[in-house]
Amino acid sequence: MKIPDIHIPVVEIPVGKKVKLFMKREDLVHPEISGNKYWKLFFNINNYLAKNPEKSYIITFGGAFSNHIAAVSALGNLAGIPTLGIIRGEELKDKWRENPTLFFARKNGMNLRFVSREEYRHKERLTEFLQKEFPDALIVPEGGTNQEAVEGVKMMLNDETKDFDYLCTAVGTGGTIAGVSKFCEENQKVIGFKAVSDSSLENRISQLTSRENFSLIDSAFGGYGKINDENIRFINDFKDHYGIPLEPIYTGKMMQKIFEMINEEYFPENSKILCFHTGGLQGIEGANMLLEKQNRNLII
Repeated sequence: MKIPDIHIPVVEIPVGKKVKLFMKREDLVHPEISGNKYWKLFFNINNYLAKNPEKSYIITFGGAFSNHIAAVSALGNLAGIPTLGIIRGEELKDKWRENPTLFFARKNGMNLRFVSREEYRHKERLTEFLQKEFPDALIVPEGGTNQEAVEGVKMMLNDETKDFDYLCTAVGTGGTIAGVSKFCEENQKVIGFKAVSDSSLENRISQLTSRENFSLIDSAFGGYGKINDENIRFINDFKDHYGIPLEPIYTGKMMQKIFEMINEEYFPENSKILCFHTGGLQGIEGANMLLEKQNRNLII
């Protein structure tokens, strides 16, 4: 993987309040390896290939609509490296063609192995078995979060991000916020917007960063993967007003929560707030597929 030869824009989101809100468009870093996924995979892949494995192979884990599965499959396709996705839910084995994320992954050449939710909960055990089965393989954790991923997230910070008081990112497995926390400026406060209800997240993040400059705020809006009508309305209004698409699991919920916090005057007057758009827009198609079955409004 190479550092993309493009400038990732930082754009202002005019909110008409006593604070200034900006977004760094990491979703534009690559058309298929989207947002933070690019940087979380950057050192994982480069360090692995530097060892010249005899039979290169990338294995990772994810759910039916996983941005990480989509990104790893795209990377494998572009780099000519075989990939294997361990997918949560045996019921998907004969239905993957109906799932846009899994269909995309297969189109990229990713092999799919479906496991029960019980097996999936014990990923450490699964990882041990897979490493014995594929001794030369790189096994990337779910969501791509490990120490190498944290080092990669450093690439999301540059001279343009130094002057902000608050740095905000959505949180799933914790790798992105750990990287932002570890490498940001001393005076900056980091806020993570949790898309999951996971009491172990704070401890996991603390193990990946040596600093205590971050806080976590619940923005699950009813639970991971749950999409309510207000989420849909906000995402569609946001795109209509600012021309920026948001997906409904991570960045959409983060931005909705930030707007609520601004209205509640959570941030001190004259604060400069930077949000990272972490991509994952491929998930919109899958979300709309489910919403359509429920006869609900779609994300446009």
